[in-house]
Amino acid sequence: MLKTICIWTAIILGIGAEANALFMLHSPADWYLAVPGVTTTGPFNQHFIRDIGLIYLFVGTALLVGVFRPQYRILLWTTAALWLSGHALFHFWEVAVGICGPSALARDFPAVTLPAILIALLSIWAAADARQTRADTAPDQ
Repeated sequence: MLKTICIWTAIILGIGAEANALFMLHSPADWYLAVPGVTTTGPFNQHFIRDIGLIYLFVGTALLVGVFRPQYRILLWTTAALWLSGHALFHFWEVAVGICGPSALARDFPAVTLPAILIALLSIWAAADARQTRADTAPDQ
């Protein structure tokens, strides 16, 4: 049951990251105006939005490849979790230094902090699952 939940969580987050990436890459100006709070973080920068769109494309791909290629799951999901966690911590830093107000943390939580937490938890599960799989398939001594 836990494995099913983790795999489906990775699929949903992967598709979400890919959709966000495609929106950022295809129509950065529309993305800039559509995502709550983005316009308060600075002026529109098409190059920057597309750069971050590429990162989200890699994050989504890492999650989806990890679903179907368990031997790469720990590496791929942990890498995605590290970038997303750094991104979330950067949002906290912006509040700490006064760039954004504390309300930005609540506004950004569903799209920034929650995915970082969930993918970090998926990475921990993937490591535990791989360890258990190795133990289950090891020859008895």
